Amino acid sequence: MERAMLGRVGICCTLLALALQVCLASVMVKVTPEVEVIKGETIKLPCSYTTSAPDSSIMVQWAIEDSGTRKKIAYKSSEGSGIEDVSGMKGRLTMGSDSSLTISPVTVEDERAFFCQVTANASGLSENKTQVKVFFAPEKPVIKGNDQAIAVSHDTKISSSEVAKCISRNAFPLPGIIWFKDAMPLPEVIDKNNKTYMSRSEVKEASGLHTLTSTLYMQPVKADARSVFHCTVEYKMPNNQTKQESSDKFNLLLLYSAENVFFQLKNQGPVKEGDNVLMKCETDGNPQPEFEFYKEDKPLKGLKGMLELKNVTREHAGTYRCEALDFDALEDVLLSKTLNLSVHYLDPMAVTPKGPLYAAIGDTVEFQCKTKSSDKYTQQWIKDSEVLSTTGVLTLQPVTLANAGVYICVGEVPSVPGLQKQANVSLVVTGAPAIDDPVNGFVDKEGGMVTLKCSAFGHPAPQFTWTPSGKESVTVVGNKVISTVTLEASAAVLKNGVICEASNDYGRDNKTFKVSIKSDPDKASDSNAVNRGRHLTRLSLLLLSLSGLFLVYTP
Repeated sequence: MERAMLGRVGICCTLLALALQVCLASVMVKVTPEVEVIKGETIKLPCSYTTSAPDSSIMVQWAIEDSGTRKKIAYKSSEGSGIEDVSGMKGRLTMGSDSSLTISPVTVEDERAFFCQVTANASGLSENKTQVKVFFAPEKPVIKGNDQAIAVSHDTKISSSEVAKCISRNAFPLPGIIWFKDAMPLPEVIDKNNKTYMSRSEVKEASGLHTLTSTLYMQPVKADARSVFHCTVEYKMPNNQTKQESSDKFNLLLLYSAENVFFQLKNQGPVKEGDNVLMKCETDGNPQPEFEFYKEDKPLKGLKGMLELKNVTREHAGTYRCEALDFDALEDVLLSKTLNLSVHYLDPMAVTPKGPLYAAIGDTVEFQCKTKSSDKYTQQWIKDSEVLSTTGVLTLQPVTLANAGVYICVGEVPSVPGLQKQANVSLVVTGAPAIDDPVNGFVDKEGGMVTLKCSAFGHPAPQFTWTPSGKESVTVVGNKVISTVTLEASAAVLKNGVICEASNDYGRDNKTFKVSIKSDPDKASDSNAVNRGRHLTRLSLLLLSLSGLFLVYTP
């Protein structure tokens, strides 16, 4: 009886041990909780496991939830492995020997939970999940619909107008759009009762990517014509990055009535007689209205806000008026402006006595120059580019033949660039000729040809005689007459020279021009060497003589 009882107890203990062994057996599955990837790239989802009891019969499978149902997409066991054709994923899945799941290329539909499930007969079943997050950067946002003119109204009850659309294409996940005015973000308002608000629409493309459109509505004011607008798309990328991409900037095309008129002279600097004058009239409205121009109530013809006066004189000076014909402007707005035009002038230079003026050698001559101007002016008397006087009076005393020529009186208004007048007068000095100092001639050898120039002042113009004569020509430069002769350098010419004589009704003058043979540099060098040799010989003889004297002498 005792033995039977012990047998039953032993059996119970054995069964209890087996039950505890089964209960304590378990499987632990380890995966990456979250994996981020760019659409089109490749991801690898690792899966590893441990069991508390050795078991050769292990099944590893990957699954997803589709329409609320768990579906197996890949599996591996000791009996084999395979990929299931679920949701078009078969061609993009690979299951590795380490139980990892590779997806390539990733699509936006892959943003979901992937379950790695491990079944061990002895240890039971366990699973864990990896959440895949897919990202894709949108294209640069595009502005559309901003080319329409918008009228600015003084009526505050009028509804807001559509300003522009900002379109962001092909993003994942869905991005956001921010509107900017003058680099400052506009508050995101969707209430249509506000003067400025936005509305948005979303489209899911066949690729699964999102296209977002934000439309901006405003009640613009005139100052908005100078504002710069743009939109920015803000989107998410892996590693908690938030990035932005901005559109091109744009301005609004606004229509608004004028409140002020601007009338200005476009010429740079003071206006002088002979200038073309351009006046411009415009308003702060858009578009510009028609304009009417007047000078002291006399209508003038302008074109598109421009009034042009050609070749003005001092009579054009006065008050001009511009009137803008903007019929949409408020009644209490004065759309008129005036402009005062000053025209500077300098009268022609009046020279006394008038030329040509004749004077004899030794006389006294005085020239005077007078004018009138709208401003202070200067005067200069100039001859041959040399300033002779800085007043309106020029006195020549006594007059010489060199004083003959053209004198210019120049008047100028320093405060008005380019305002200058001038007049000239000729002075003729009568008297016997005076020949300039001669310039001698040179030839290579006797019998060569030589050219000589003889220049002389005098009025009437002198006549020239060369002795001996040759081939002669005469030119006039200013108040000087120049005679040029070419002749043979004979022995007589080399000895006596050539005489130039100039004569007129008041007398005559003559000068002698010497003609020489040019020296040969080589011959001159040889001659100098011979002379140096002779000097050295004489010096040697002298030294020998002196040394002989010292030898003969004995104290």
